Amino acid sequence: MEEYVTCQITSKKVKKSDAKPIAVIRPGILSLIKKKYPKIDPKGFISSDALKVFRQQYIENIVATERGELSKLDKEVIKSLVHHETLSRNINTQFAKKLTVGEKVSDKVASFGGSWKFIGIFAAVLIIWIIINTIILLNRPLDPYPFLLLNIMLSCLAAIQAPVIMMSQNRKEAKDRLRAENDYKVNLKAELEIRILHEKIDNLIQHQWQRLLEIQELQIDLMQEKRRK
Repeated sequence: MEEYVTCQITSKKVKKSDAKPIAVIRPGILSLIKKKYPKIDPKGFISSDALKVFRQQYIENIVATERGELSKLDKEVIKSLVHHETLSRNINTQFAKKLTVGEKVSDKVASFGGSWKFIGIFAAVLIIWIIINTIILLNRPLDPYPFLLLNIMLSCLAAIQAPVIMMSQNRKEAKDRLRAENDYKVNLKAELEIRILHEKIDNLIQHQWQRLLEIQELQIDLMQEKRRK
């Protein structure tokens, strides 16, 4: 049968598996709890949901002390850390799902327009156009020298191609910003996790030293009792 305990924060009955003894809470978080609830029973329990609130507040205080005012990204990282959520994600897949048909076409146009294949085809078309209008159609050329029609067509092509390439470049910049934000969140979360791990180890070492001191004092008391006898 599942055992229930009373949460010292909410005063509600919760499963013991969903609660944590106040005695084992880290000192930094415990000081926040005592500051808000000074009459809390140190031998009691606190629910996991209530503990998450104070954990988030504790981590926010750490980040705010070092970095100043918290940004939206900082709060997302802290929330994911407290709730054990994964931050890393595939930016390319996420970004590709949001693209419209026009944006996909512009990306393909920009990719093709910046390739050697395009340069080769473009040069071939120019050479063929010049040959047709200077050699094949010598008497009645469609576009005689200085090839005004060709210049107009090239100007129209450049006028259309330039904004299409700019749209593609803007999306690449947006993707780079998303990738940078994701890297920042992952790095910040890793930094906070390492710091929390160090605090846990320091707290564990401190408890071990206290226990060793208690054992040593007990041994000294036993030795003194033997001497008295």
